Amino acid sequence: MPTVRSRSSLPTNLAHLAIVTVLCSTLPAGLSAAAEKPLPAAAPQSLGVSAEILNQIDETIHAAIKRGELPGAVVLIVHRGKVIFRKAYGQRSLEQEKSAMLPEIVFDLASLTKPIATATAIMMLIEQGKLRLADLVSDHVRGMPFQGAKITIEHLLTHTSGLIADNALKDYQDGRAKALERVYALKPTAEPGTKFIYSDVGFIVLGDLVERLSGEPLEKFTRKRIFEPLGMNETGFKPQGKLKDRAAPTEIRDGQWMQGEVHDPRSHLMGGVAGHAGLFSTADDLAVYAQMILQGGDYNGRRLLKPETVKLMTAPRPVPGGKTPVSPRPEGEGPGVRGWQRGLGWDMLTSYSANRGTIFPPGKSFGHTGFTGTSIWLDPDTETAVIFLSNRVHPNGKGNVTKLRGQVATLAASALPAYQARKTAPVLPGIDVLVKEKFERLKGRRIGLVTNHTGRDRQGRATIDLLHQARGVTLVALFSPEHGIRGILDEKVGDTKDEKTGLPIYSLYGSRRRPTADTLQGIDTLVYDIQDIGCRFYTYITTLGYVLESAAEHKIKVVVLDRPNPIGGVAIEGPIRDADKESFVAYHALPIRHGLTVGELARLFNAERKIDADLEVVQMQGWKRSMLLDRTGLSWVNPSPNMRSLSAALLYPGIGILETTNISVGRGTERPFEWIGAPWLDGVKLAAALAEQKLSGVRFVPAQITPKGSVHNGKLCGGVHIFVDDWARFEPVRTGLAIAYALRKLYPDDWKIDRLNVLLVHEETWKGIDAGTDWRELEGHRLPELARFARLRKKYLIYGD
Repeated sequence: MPTVRSRSSLPTNLAHLAIVTVLCSTLPAGLSAAAEKPLPAAAPQSLGVSAEILNQIDETIHAAIKRGELPGAVVLIVHRGKVIFRKAYGQRSLEQEKSAMLPEIVFDLASLTKPIATATAIMMLIEQGKLRLADLVSDHVRGMPFQGAKITIEHLLTHTSGLIADNALKDYQDGRAKALERVYALKPTAEPGTKFIYSDVGFIVLGDLVERLSGEPLEKFTRKRIFEPLGMNETGFKPQGKLKDRAAPTEIRDGQWMQGEVHDPRSHLMGGVAGHAGLFSTADDLAVYAQMILQGGDYNGRRLLKPETVKLMTAPRPVPGGKTPVSPRPEGEGPGVRGWQRGLGWDMLTSYSANRGTIFPPGKSFGHTGFTGTSIWLDPDTETAVIFLSNRVHPNGKGNVTKLRGQVATLAASALPAYQARKTAPVLPGIDVLVKEKFERLKGRRIGLVTNHTGRDRQGRATIDLLHQARGVTLVALFSPEHGIRGILDEKVGDTKDEKTGLPIYSLYGSRRRPTADTLQGIDTLVYDIQDIGCRFYTYITTLGYVLESAAEHKIKVVVLDRPNPIGGVAIEGPIRDADKESFVAYHALPIRHGLTVGELARLFNAERKIDADLEVVQMQGWKRSMLLDRTGLSWVNPSPNMRSLSAALLYPGIGILETTNISVGRGTERPFEWIGAPWLDGVKLAAALAEQKLSGVRFVPAQITPKGSVHNGKLCGGVHIFVDDWARFEPVRTGLAIAYALRKLYPDDWKIDRLNVLLVHEETWKGIDAGTDWRELEGHRLPELARFARLRKKYLIYGD
């Protein structure tokens, strides 16, 4: 197991902490000793922070190192001006000369250069009156930069300039001056201000503007104006001497290991100093910078930025959606977060902000990541900063810490007193409980495992592998549901063999839909571990019902490894299936949004359908009914090819009912179930009609898209993006039926609803929509049946709140 290192000289109860030390004893000219005073350490408990939850970071990083995602890391957490967590994990170097990771290691920050050096310098120039956010680049660069495009400083800071991510490496091979000349000759690929494109090029320009307007090289300006005043003596471009020796190596370039030498190839060709990459630092130094930002620009009496400048820099600014717009659940009261947001140099809510985790509030907190495996996230509301530094690109560039950075942030946030009321200790699904119990329940059993790629523990280990390796347990065969064992197929699935274990995989979505006598030979227990999404017509729960039926028929025990209902266990919504309409997409008389876990559904099916299988549910630990998946500490895994986000899962019960009609629900686009459209549909009219419905927690934005598959493949469709702004108030089925009502009213001839009842399976509602009846009236008719179901389901609930 990788080791954890901390300062051994501290008392036992503070062994994981260490006071930040400054290794350079010489004070910069004009700097008071107070400015170099390090952040003090404190026991988490003294600030109301859960040390038990923080210490789960150890296990999380150990597992990632074991999976080969990184060689080592340093994690430092600041809360209310104190260092409450400071640990090193694993190895600094694996190839060059094996050496342990230490808290004092120097890291190539990669794109953390953007906010910490470049954007901070730009904000200083704005304070000095040398620059304004509304200034055009052409106001400060002669000629016609970017072929006359009107790109502002704000565009560059928010990645909305329209400039490409990176221009060709060959543009940098003739020296810095020539490289900048070629950068300024680029033509934007989009009109400035109309599209978010994360752009290194834009920050190369900002770095150059710092030099032009200050009269000093970027390296010198940031050292004199930012790092030296803060006592950040281990931070800067091109580290030398002992700092370079203390740097974590990355990869080999030109036959030599890069150690203390910038990894980014463009920054390297520009001499190691550029606005987008090149900065090196330690966790301790970054803690000082973070505290300065959290204190509104002041650190130990030394003011670096005015409070209003910090507010300007970190205020959320809407940016045009990119490829996969995100609408995470807002935390706390008040209006939800609306669409993608950036600060000036900071990320807040885009596809790049996975390092926020699932708890720090979007739009209020901010941070950034670096390609080499670094990240920082700050939450002003709780006065907290989470610093994660790794050299994940060592030794071969194949490491990946995207998920890990988010997990660490989630654990850090969940330990804070401000979020304790909303977040309990991380949830343990059934498979994790089995592991914790050392598989005692299954000892001596011969197992048939019904699973797919969503069957995994908190560490990402497949249930298949865990059961195959478990002592005293014999894994005999695997059974896969719709979409196959890997969850990537949208067609009938045949039998195959698992490459890793050699076990047969029997498909339950091909020529058979349930385990049969020949596939159950030698099996005495069927274990079910699949992530559902909480919607009646998602077929994994039909497979669960068929498994119970087959098990009862063949006198086989069933063990269900329970998992969270990702869209919550409180709300129930929508029509209950008509008694005569059972099918593979409507196994039992449930409302569309049933609010049950798979374990609770198994109990309900077994009793209400009188299956009487020998059933055992391995209950989760820590899950509460009010939790959506974002509050469990568990990673999202696409349960099927088009179910790509928790937002999509939350929308699916309402939008999914429309997909048997002639409207696209986003299959074949980058936002399945988060966009709808058709060639005959006017998105502006539909958005206006839906706005009149005053639906809670959701908004509609007109957008034309050409699906590349499924309904209306290759046809330009008018439509609307659907953004969920408040996950607590949003009602997906009500929204879906309101859309159906609007479509029927606006397009009575174009929208064909003869197959709408395939997933709705409720004759009264179907006929009401066909007749143009208001969705509110139809909803009122269903209240008695929903009340009956609510009373019935109480008997099968396992978890409370």
